[in-house]
Amino acid sequence: MTTANTTAKSYTLAELMIVAAAEAFKHDGEVLATGIGVLPRIAASLSMLTDNPDLMMTDSEAYLLSEPNPLGARGEDFVQKNETWMGFSRIFDNVWSGKRHAMVGPTQIDQYGQANISALGGTYAQPKVQMLGVRGFPGNSISHANSFFVPTHNTRVFVAGECDLVASIGYNPARLPKGYQLDDIDIRLVVTDLCVMDWNGPNHQLRLISLHPGVTQEQVIAATGFPIAIAETVVETPAPTEAQLEIIARMDPHNLRSRQLKDNPPGDRRLTAA
Repeated sequence: MTTANTTAKSYTLAELMIVAAAEAFKHDGEVLATGIGVLPRIAASLSMLTDNPDLMMTDSEAYLLSEPNPLGARGEDFVQKNETWMGFSRIFDNVWSGKRHAMVGPTQIDQYGQANISALGGTYAQPKVQMLGVRGFPGNSISHANSFFVPTHNTRVFVAGECDLVASIGYNPARLPKGYQLDDIDIRLVVTDLCVMDWNGPNHQLRLISLHPGVTQEQVIAATGFPIAIAETVVETPAPTEAQLEIIARMDPHNLRSRQLKDNPPGDRRLTAA
């Protein structure tokens, strides 16, 4: 007999990562959740519809929703569940008051949790690769909680030394703004295609807390450009339940999640090996 908590027998890596990322918002209460990208957006929706019904989400335009919108085109009969107006000024009220949790996808992350989405190589005035610019990263990272979502865990993302350009604050004493302490910085989970980590190691060191099925600790260490701490007990990242997969499918009816990771691999690497 199937129950809501029955573990799914078949699931993709994207779906595993969505469920892992949803855990980042589980205990937030009434804060504004912002998932940047398809998989983080679905993760925030999953959390709102399961563990944290107090979570706030917008329609990405001007309304706060009582239920998250599905991704992609919707039928003509679809009516979004508006709760109240949520214009740009009210977004900033949430940002500056700390009542927001964003899950972002940096191009580089260093040992301090500093992140880069702006430029790679060269100099500040003339980088080798120009990307987005720092955008909202400085103010967001100082004002509220952030988590990181990394589709490809490797040493080009988790870099040795500092990021080429530091776009967001981290646990680096040398770069703390005046009046700030390390404990004022709030970086939560790091969800990658190999594992889940946090910044609760010694002196806010990046720490491995779970391995995705079929991934080894040695693989994670080799793919990270700086030393990481290892939790006393490293668990296997929990597989999605059938109920969670049903919600994910409802929030992503066009299966956009299947296009986010190369070849849409299974969630359990051991199935690939077989």
